[in-house]
Order: sequence, then C-alpha cells, then structure tokens
Amino acid sequence: MTVQIITIDGPSGSGKGTLAAKLAAHYQFHLLDSGALYRLLGLSLHKADLLESLSNELSKCIEIATNLDIKFQSTATGTQVMLDGEDVSQTIRTERVGEYASKVAAIPELRTALLARQRAFAQAPGLVADGRDMATSIFPEAQAKIYLTASAESRAQRRVKQLQGMGLDAKINDILANIEARDKRDMEREVAPLKPAVDAYIIDSSDLNIDEVFQLMTRYVDQQLAN
Repeated sequence: MTVQIITIDGPSGSGKGTLAAKLAAHYQFHLLDSGALYRLLGLSLHKADLLESLSNELSKCIEIATNLDIKFQSTATGTQVMLDGEDVSQTIRTERVGEYASKVAAIPELRTALLARQRAFAQAPGLVADGRDMATSIFPEAQAKIYLTASAESRAQRRVKQLQGMGLDAKINDILANIEARDKRDMEREVAPLKPAVDAYIIDSSDLNIDEVFQLMTRYVDQQLAN
C-alpha cells in the first residue's frame, strides 16, 4: 500500500509548523516536525559540550543522534516534546536552539544519522512532513509538495509575536539578523540546501493569514491526492 505523503518545506518562520499541524489534523495523517528533530539533536549536543567541536567529535555526535531519547505527545494545547524524560517543548523553540539546529543540519553525517528516523514516520494512512528538505531529499516520492516562504521581515515580526506569546523576551532586530543568517546557512550548505523541489507548489505567505494559506494548500493537496 502506498502511503500518501504531503511535504511542506520552507525557511524559518514561514508558518510551516502551524500549517503542517492543521493539514495533519484535516486529513487525519501522521505529522513529522523534522525541525524539532534537529533542534533536539542540537540541544543534546550543546548539553554534551560537543556543539563547538562537531567535526572533531563526529563519532560521538553520530552516536547521540542515533540514540536520541525523544517522545512527541499530543496535548490539548499542542505537541509536548520530551528529551531524556524532560519537557523541552518551549526550550527547543528559542532562537538559541534554532541556531544549534542550523549548525547540526550543515553536517552531512548527522543528516544521514537522522534520515532513517524521519522516513520511519511515513505510515498509513498518510504523513505531513515539515522541514527544509522533505521534498528534495527525504520524501522525493511525495504526492503533494509545498514550498512555503515569506519575506524575512514578515517572518521576524511573526517570530517576535510568537516568542512574546510564550512569555519570552524578543527584539525584532536580533530576530531579523538571526533569520537572515540562518537562511544564508541553510541555502548555501553543501548537502540538501534549502530550495523548492522542481515540482513544488510555491506559496508566499507574506501578506496572507493562516486561513488563506490553508485554503490554498488544501485545494492543491486535494487535487494531488486525487490523481
């Protein structure tokens, strides 16, 4: 039986996570937040004091990546993320951990270590996979491929609002600088750089709200899954 797969790729802050969760609920599919995996690995390597010596301690880093003790649990308010038995749901959404994830994602051997874990999420009745290279590297066979983008400025504004809603301090200039630096690193990395798949449906959400983007997505996905 072929598992139906919907991928949503795009830069940080474009709304991928929120919309992926809405699509998964709408179609009753499983959900893969690949960014969370990289953030969890980045946080683990930081705690092990290995983040600044990735190349020199690669074997240790790969071992940690292969044996991450993580759990995703759905709750009334969203998804609870556990790492080594600790609730890190908010911690992994900070800008600092986002930087850790971007560093980890640039190492080919660590991407390979997480590959099998990501592909294992593809189970019936279907999967919505959210990330940077879901359509180009992890699930090139996906029936529906979406690339969601937005201007760096609009993404920074959204991120500030999100962090403030979590009770965290956030400065727009710092967030914008981090987003632009992460975009550059993600787009220029040698392995699986951030870019749309050749057959992706590209949506610019800069001037659209969540509901408007969701309508565009479901219209496209319905057509693709019906083929």
